[in-house]
Amino acid sequence: MAALSIRDLDDTVKEKLRIRAARHGRSMEAEIRAILTSAVTGEAPRADLFSALTERFSGLGGLDLDLPARATPPRAADLPG
Repeated sequence: MAALSIRDLDDTVKEKLRIRAARHGRSMEAEIRAILTSAVTGEAPRADLFSALTERFSGLGGLDLDLPARATPPRAADLPG
């Protein structure tokens, strides 16, 4: 595997990379590898399922549910034992 050094990277770019990597649950190095791989191969980097679903459906907004009040008081679980 090859190694690559990037000089004179703007601090704001580095911070945005750090945030993006954290959002995807990986190191900055892994994030940069994914970005570079995607740029030269045309493939989107694979994200974990939660991140992929969040990204795909975040623009749709949330859902407010009207939950009915409890008819009976809560009780402790009856576990065998």
